[in-house]
Amino acid sequence: MSKKTIVNVVLIVIVASFFITPVGYYGKVWLNKIFAKTPTIIAVADREKIKDYEWELKDANWNVFNFNKSKGKVVFINFWASWRLPCAAELQEIQEVYTKYKDTVEFYIITNEERAPVEEFMVKNEFTFPVTYLFIGKKSPLEILEAPASYLLNKKGEVVIKELDIADWDNTTIDTLLQDLIKE
Repeated sequence: MSKKTIVNVVLIVIVASFFITPVGYYGKVWLNKIFAKTPTIIAVADREKIKDYEWELKDANWNVFNFNKSKGKVVFINFWASWRLPCAAELQEIQEVYTKYKDTVEFYIITNEERAPVEEFMVKNEFTFPVTYLFIGKKSPLEILEAPASYLLNKKGEVVIKELDIADWDNTTIDTLLQDLIKE
């Protein structure tokens, strides 16, 4: 075999691995993380305040609770789905932020899926952040966004970040912002 043939075979194997092996899944997650950008912080003058905190949700055990327990706190909300590849990449970043700020920021990592695939996904990826389940069709103080998407609220209930795509959450800009919001 010629050197050119060997190179072509190797390239075909690499490309095929992205479509038919777990290596491809992790490679695509990695590529999504590389292209994720730091979310845009909304200027103070342009921040909208949510009208109320009335929002029924379900916790990991499917117990109903109300979002109003987070009034007056810094709140991170992420909409995700286990079957969306960009969500898997973003959730790795969110796990890091959760680990740093779980005692000072309220985290709502929200899905509208059934419990079984979510629990499997959480175990497989070793995520420890709390999962929140959405009641479809229930009143919400925020627009329900298509996954992956996120909000960050300050203690006054103002939307500081509204991110409509995958984002890089584990960086110094977000770290500084969260520290400032916690101090307010």
